[in-house]
Amino acid sequence: MANRTIFSSESVTEGHPDKVADTISDFIVDKCFENDSSSRVACETLVKDNLVVLAGEITTKSYFNYHDTVAEAIREIGYTNDDCMFHADTFMFVNALSQQSPDIAQGVDAAAAEGKDTSEQGAGDQGLMFGYAVNETPQLMPAPIVYSHQLGRELTRLRKDGELTWLRPDSKTQVSCEYEGEKLVRVSAVVVSTQHAEGVSHGEIKSTLTERLIKKVLPAELIDDKTEILVNPTGKFVVGGPQGDCGLTGRKIIVDTYGGMGRHGGGAFSGKDPSKVDRSAAYMCRWVAKNIVAAGLAARCELQVAYAIGYPNPVSVSVQTFGTNTIADDKIVDAVTEVFSFKPADIITQLNLLRPIYRETTNYGHFGREDNTDALTWEKTDKVDALKAAAGV
Repeated sequence: MANRTIFSSESVTEGHPDKVADTISDFIVDKCFENDSSSRVACETLVKDNLVVLAGEITTKSYFNYHDTVAEAIREIGYTNDDCMFHADTFMFVNALSQQSPDIAQGVDAAAAEGKDTSEQGAGDQGLMFGYAVNETPQLMPAPIVYSHQLGRELTRLRKDGELTWLRPDSKTQVSCEYEGEKLVRVSAVVVSTQHAEGVSHGEIKSTLTERLIKKVLPAELIDDKTEILVNPTGKFVVGGPQGDCGLTGRKIIVDTYGGMGRHGGGAFSGKDPSKVDRSAAYMCRWVAKNIVAAGLAARCELQVAYAIGYPNPVSVSVQTFGTNTIADDKIVDAVTEVFSFKPADIITQLNLLRPIYRETTNYGHFGREDNTDALTWEKTDKVDALKAAAGV
C-alpha cells in the first residue's frame, strides 16, 4: 500500500499587506511600460498603518504621477472603508526612487562595454530560477496551491460584489491535501482567516464562509466528515491590512509560485521589469516545464536555470522528472534546448514581455492562471508538438 502524506499550501488575497506592496509595485511597472517598452524598473514598496514608501531604481521615459498610481492600486484592492486606517484617499506617501545603476545597465544593455564579454543583452543579475508542473490538476499545478488560490479569489469576489458587506480586504487561505503515493485522495484541512467589520459574530462568519465559500469552491468528493475546517481561529480579525502588519514587496514568493511543492530560487517577481531574470526566467521555466508535462514527456517536471550578471547564456539548464519521465531525462534536456532559447533577450521575445501586463500577474499566483493567457503567455501549452518532434516521440 502506498504511503499517505499530507501537503499544505497557503494563499493570500490582494488586501494582505505584502500583496498590497506587490500590487503597488506592479502598478508602477505597468505605468512605465505603457509609454516606454525599454523601461528598467526595480520598485520596492513598504506599507504600514497609513504610510506608503516607494524605493528602488527606475529608468523610464514614461511620465506619470506616482502618488496617483499608488492611490489607484489601493482603491482597486478595496481599501476605501472608513473603518480601515489604510485608505486610498488619505495615505501618506514617500518616494525614494532613483535611476538604475549605470554599472548594472551596461551589463544588461545590448551593447559592448569595457570588461563585458559580449555585446548581447545580458542577465540583469546572477541567480537561479525554477519552474514546475505536475499533472494532478487541469492547470498542471499542485492541488494545494490551486485550491488555496481559488478560495482567495472567491473570497475577494464575495467582498467586491457586495454579497458579504462585512468582509474586508485582508485575508489568508490554506489547504492541506492528503495523498496516497502520488494520488490526491482528500482534503484534510482548510483554514480561512479574513478581516471583517466590527460587530459581526464569529459564528456568522464561520457558518457563512463554510457554506458559501469552502463548500462552493472545493470539490465535494475531496471533503468528508473528518475534514477539519478552521475559520478565523483567533476568534476576531478586525484590525488588519497594513495597520495590523507591515507589508513589503517580494515577501510572498511561495504563494506566487508553487506553494512550496516546487523549489524556489529566492528571487521575487513583483516590481521588476523582464530584464530581471528573477522574473522573466522563472516565467520561462514554468512555460517549459508545463509544456513538458502537457506533451506527456513526464507527469511531474522541475526545471532549473542559472545566470551570471551581464552574460546572455545560462550557466546551467537542469531538468528533474522525479522518475515520472516517459523518455530519458537527457533526451528531454536536448529537446528543451532545441525548442527554447534561455537568453534573456530571447525570453522577452518568446513570451512577449515588454508590455504593461504585470498588474494582472500579482495576485492569486503567477502560475496556473486561466483568466488571461494572452497576457500570461507562459501558461500556454503551444510548444507541445515541437517538443515531441524534437524528442522523437
